[in-house]
Amino acid sequence: MLSDDTGSDDTGGDLTDEELRGMSLILLAAGFDTTANMLASGTFALLGNPAQLAALRADPGLADGAVEELLRYLSVAKSFMRTAFDDVELGGQTIEAGSAVIVSYNAANRDPARFTDPHVLDLRRDDGGHLAFGHGIHLCLGQQLARVELRVALPALVNRFPTLRLAVPAEEIGLRPETADIHGVTSLPVTWDG
Repeated sequence: MLSDDTGSDDTGGDLTDEELRGMSLILLAAGFDTTANMLASGTFALLGNPAQLAALRADPGLADGAVEELLRYLSVAKSFMRTAFDDVELGGQTIEAGSAVIVSYNAANRDPARFTDPHVLDLRRDDGGHLAFGHGIHLCLGQQLARVELRVALPALVNRFPTLRLAVPAEEIGLRPETADIHGVTSLPVTWDG
């Protein structure tokens, strides 16, 4: 029998209550925490780059490219760990079978060999191919939903509040600690003219 949600699909199976709780927390974190932090961090990045913010306001067709560039530029999911099943040669180094490998999305998405001026936010960038959602068999299942949410929310926010700006200096905006799994701001005080 099919049900309307993933949690119900799993309650009649072989999973323990602890496994169900763990899976629910992962789904919540992956489906909410990342998108919420991407919206807040993306807004912060745009407010800190007035020319890019103005370009997005002036050209609604820029939303898709803006979302992809913000995903590349911010990479809210910072890294992932994998285990090599076989010996692999990579960059002149051998990764032995059984070795753990930690890959940084931030480093990959800011690679100067791949992206022109990688530390610059450019909503018209045409490089494509960021790894914000992973790659291959590890590609995020919710990537299309996240993109839709961002494509709707960011332009709506910046156009609905044309005078939106930081309520405190940018250097006072707190960021999550480096040890956090998801990168983001701890709060984003903003203001606008009524």
